[in-house]
Amino acid sequence: MSKDSESIDQIFQLHEEESKSASRKLNIVRTGTEKNETSRKIGEIHIPTGKLTPEERAWASEQAAEEQEVPNLHYHPIQQRDDNQTGCLGGLMYTVFILCISIIFACLAWMAASDMLALNKDSFTATVVLPESVFRSELVDVTDDDGNVTGQKTVKRADISYLSNTLKQAGLIEYRWLFESYCRIAKADTKVKPGEYELKSTYDYRALVQNMRPNGGGAVTVNVTLIEGMTMHEMFVMLERRGVSSYEELMEAAKDYSFNYSFLDGTEGKDAVRLEGYLFPDTYNFYANMQASSAINKFLEQFNDFLTDEVQKQLEESGYSLRDIVTIASMIEKEAADDEERANIASVIYNRLNSGMVLGIDATILYVHPEHEGAPTAEMLKEKSPYNTRRSAGLPPTPICNPGLSSLQAALRPSQTEYLYYALDVGAGRHRFFTNQEEFDAFVATQDYSGASQAEITTGN
Repeated sequence: MSKDSESIDQIFQLHEEESKSASRKLNIVRTGTEKNETSRKIGEIHIPTGKLTPEERAWASEQAAEEQEVPNLHYHPIQQRDDNQTGCLGGLMYTVFILCISIIFACLAWMAASDMLALNKDSFTATVVLPESVFRSELVDVTDDDGNVTGQKTVKRADISYLSNTLKQAGLIEYRWLFESYCRIAKADTKVKPGEYELKSTYDYRALVQNMRPNGGGAVTVNVTLIEGMTMHEMFVMLERRGVSSYEELMEAAKDYSFNYSFLDGTEGKDAVRLEGYLFPDTYNFYANMQASSAINKFLEQFNDFLTDEVQKQLEESGYSLRDIVTIASMIEKEAADDEERANIASVIYNRLNSGMVLGIDATILYVHPEHEGAPTAEMLKEKSPYNTRRSAGLPPTPICNPGLSSLQAALRPSQTEYLYYALDVGAGRHRFFTNQEEFDAFVATQDYSGASQAEITTGN
């Protein structure tokens, strides 16, 4: 056999061994198609003859040429990874990570729950003020049980950011974002109301919202005594000074608010003086910074309680309207020195009205001069005003103050007398009553009224 034949046989044997090894362990270079083709051709060689056909020798020569171009490749077995060791370490690290995250979330949840439920807090009380300025009015739909819109109403919404900041500064909450989230869910912006409130640190979020309403239990209250004879102006000034509501808000409500009382029917939108005489004097318990209309409603509710069936019957028998009776009672309130003489003063007023005389009550003149002190001046007595009862006959246009119960009862049940005049007895501190002007003038000449108050004399001039 020639050297070329031996070389070709060696190449063939080498390929045969490499093909068998590659089929068992790895694919070295050729594609799957090439490997299959190689295996097919090798399988066609007839080993037992020991000789190669011309076609086989040609194919082997080509393979030898290709082998010279392909670099010598060495087989490296794949090393097995230690999965046990890596898996245990990874699982341990994952467990530690999850445990740490759980602890963090548990701490956050406990802190949030402690703030929301007021757990483990020092006990103290803080005062919180919610002014009207942090509320905005909004028109919303009113729906029935079926979800149908039946109308609209105005609601006041609080500035939740201001509310949370105020509570935070007072030390009542710790996390503003958490409280604001609660307020959005609970719709607390429409539940809290303007006012001054005393809140405890032991209140949870729900209790804080609940107590920031006038009837919630946390509102600061103010006791105010409003005496008989005070005008609406004087009452509203006192309420503002005591922190109940501002004078401007009270006057606006007195003018425009629709109070649900029949004795005020048809007065909405008129002047605020429409309420003069109906603000029943008494000692009241108000909430600090409460809604103006709610404060006024306390007076009106008390006056409405006065209008019993018996009073309504007396009113019908008098022949006068309720407003006339209240106006007469307001003059009695300003004139009387004590309860015993109220009915006699009432009789003088009715006797003069029935006889067509002017009332001549100086207190009516002073009503339109609230800043003036003392008796009316000569210029005031000359004024052409329906409140100048020295010149204008009949009752003044409105009550001149808010009378108390005694004056109202006197106006409904006057004494049956013929008195037309009365004047103050300076020494006794009470009024004297007369049926004619001569007796009245004679008595007045004996008195020194230099230090007299605004309504101590009534004349027929």
